[in-house]
Amino acid sequence: MFIGVMGAALMALYLGYKWEAIEKSMMDGIYKALQSVCILVIVGILIGVWINAGVVPTMIFYGLKVLKPAIFFIASVLICSITSLATGTSWGTIGIMVPLVCAVFDWTDQSTLLSIGLAASCAGGVCGDHLSPISDTTIMASAGAHCFHLNHVATQIPYGVTVAAVSFVSFIIAGLVQNVVVCMIIAVALMIGTLLVIRAIVAKKHTGIFQEMANADKAMAK
Repeated sequence: MFIGVMGAALMALYLGYKWEAIEKSMMDGIYKALQSVCILVIVGILIGVWINAGVVPTMIFYGLKVLKPAIFFIASVLICSITSLATGTSWGTIGIMVPLVCAVFDWTDQSTLLSIGLAASCAGGVCGDHLSPISDTTIMASAGAHCFHLNHVATQIPYGVTVAAVSFVSFIIAGLVQNVVVCMIIAVALMIGTLLVIRAIVAKKHTGIFQEMANADKAMAK
C-alpha cells in the first residue's frame, strides 16, 4: 500500500501537479476510507465478542435442533443474506457462520457437505452485502463514482436479485443431490439459461433502440 501511494505521488508530480494538491488528495482519500476501516475493525471486535460470549455455540446447539439436513444449505443462504443485508458486512457474517458450518459437518467424513455449506455461507454473505446500502464497499463505490448513494444501490438490486435467485434454486438442489460437481454444473446451466432468457426479453423490448444505435454507428463510420 505504501509503495502504491508513493508511486501514485511520483506519477502526479511527473504530470505537473503540485505537492500541496497531492497531499490534499491523499488526506481526502484517507478520510473517505477511514469509515470503512473502522467498520472492519468493529466487525472483528463483534465476531470476537460473540465467540467468547458463547453466542456461536448457542447458535450451533439450537440450529442443529431446528434445521434439517435437507434445508440446511438454503437456510444458510437466507440467514447469511439477511444478516449481511442488515449489518452491511459480508466478512462479519461469513466469520460468524463458518464456525457453525464446520461444527455441523465433519471434515473427514462429510467434506462434500462441508464444502457446500461453506459455499452457501459465502454466497449469502456476499449477496446481502452487495444489496446493503450500509455496506462499506457500496459506500466507497458510490463515493468514488461521485453519484447519489441510493441510486447506486438501486442499480445493484436487479443484478444481485437475479444471481441470488439462481443461487437459491441451486442450493435447494444441493440439499437433495449433495454432490459438488453435479450441483456446480446445474448452477452454471441455470445461470446461463437465465442470462439467455433476460437477453431475449431485453432484445424484444428494445428492438427499435438497438436498430437506431446500429444505424448511428454506420453513419459515424461513413
